[in-house]
Amino acid sequence: MALHPEVAAYRAARAAAGTPPLYTQTLAEARAADLAAIRAGSGAVEPVTEVRDERIPGPAGELPLRVYRPSGSGPLPTLLYFFGGGWTLGSIDTADGICRRLANAVPCQVITVGYRRAPEHPFPAAVHDCHAATSWSAGHADRLGVDPTRLAVGGDSAGGNLAAAVTLLSRTDGPPLAAQLLVYPNTDSSAEPVGDDDPTLFNGHSVAWYRRHYFSDPAHARDPLASPLLADDLSGLPPALVITAELDPLRAEGQRYAERLRDAGVSTRLAHYPGMIHGFFAMPGTFADGRRAQRGAAAFLRERFGLPTVPDDVDEPAEPVAATGPGTADG
Repeated sequence: MALHPEVAAYRAARAAAGTPPLYTQTLAEARAADLAAIRAGSGAVEPVTEVRDERIPGPAGELPLRVYRPSGSGPLPTLLYFFGGGWTLGSIDTADGICRRLANAVPCQVITVGYRRAPEHPFPAAVHDCHAATSWSAGHADRLGVDPTRLAVGGDSAGGNLAAAVTLLSRTDGPPLAAQLLVYPNTDSSAEPVGDDDPTLFNGHSVAWYRRHYFSDPAHARDPLASPLLADDLSGLPPALVITAELDPLRAEGQRYAERLRDAGVSTRLAHYPGMIHGFFAMPGTFADGRRAQRGAAAFLRERFGLPTVPDDVDEPAEPVAATGPGTADG
């Protein structure tokens, strides 16, 4: 597996700067460093017609939301977006660039959720916060300007994991969902982490570090709300776009989840990016494929929301789900 030239340059810069891995830092240091790295790689801040903060009732107190609304009046198709960061790092601010770009590119309303993080609030706190916010948004559509018939969930990394878990809960408890956008998602936390130990990139040590924070009991990793790949039945879930990166330790489990969704009769697309690393989607200012992946995500949501296509809708690499499988795992 060859590094994309942009990834090679990014890796060399981190090595030259002596950037310490997040898993070697204190929690406060890692949270600050994670946000700084994403801001540095996200490119110019896109203006959005309206950005506002809300607070809603959650399972254990108030939950913060940030609402990104493009131009247009009346109810809008809406994406609930859950930030990444291994359930431990990340924040509403971490997802700001992604939410702004998707709000403009689809266009749709995007709502990001300030769910509770581990280790202060271990599994399943984040799952229930995200589902509660999704349900509340559908139930208070008039207040937020949501079209409840065009409601989707999505997220990157741990946020993709949470989005997948929310679809499992929504299948039985509502609300109905039009789509799920899963960007290099964690789908099986019960398996041994894979990948090499390159300290300049997200690696197996990173995966293990996040899991130790999220699971107060290691047995929780086998719960389908923690590891959606282990769910007995994936039928009846909303259409999915799964995005994976070749040099990501989570690549194989993301691809297997896409396979299982399709086998269960769920309309599923897999967009795989050769030579890319975990995190590239959140750094379009650094990686051209990050920009392409965000355009592909917007095109998928546009299709699911019944919005007109645009020329960029064809600019996305995709591999058939059937072409992937357990044999493609790293390490």
